[in-house]
Amino acid sequence: MKSEATQETKEKKTNIKEIREKKKAEAVVNIYTSFNNTIVHVTDMSGKTLTKVTGGMVTKHGRLKANPTIAMFIAKRVAENLHEIGVGSLYFRIRAKTRNPVPGPGANAIVKSLSRAGFKILNILDTTRFPRGGPKKKGGRRGRRP
Repeated sequence: MKSEATQETKEKKTNIKEIREKKKAEAVVNIYTSFNNTIVHVTDMSGKTLTKVTGGMVTKHGRLKANPTIAMFIAKRVAENLHEIGVGSLYFRIRAKTRNPVPGPGANAIVKSLSRAGFKILNILDTTRFPRGGPKKKGGRRGRRP
């Protein structure tokens, strides 16, 4: 009984390894960068989470969470996890805070670091939300005054 069970587990492991070697999988890297934090959430093509790393998981200092240097460490940790899974090519979806014209400082560093780690970049897409009319901005009739 024990030998049959171990053989089945070995066969499953070899099948997974063969699948990884045959086809490098694709994944979607969702990057959210504000001026206070950087969040990287990697999903497969169906939306199932593969890995998620934030600035707070890498550094203890709150002021450094949006730093490009910390973003490189985030990308390094993501790359390790994705290499274990067997992902070879990535789609990037970069998002900034709503109404911001530019993503935070960590987005470019993450894309650059992951490309240097050996991943093939298939697409980079900016998914920042911006209101089209919508509710009134805060500040009153005369606007925000200094």
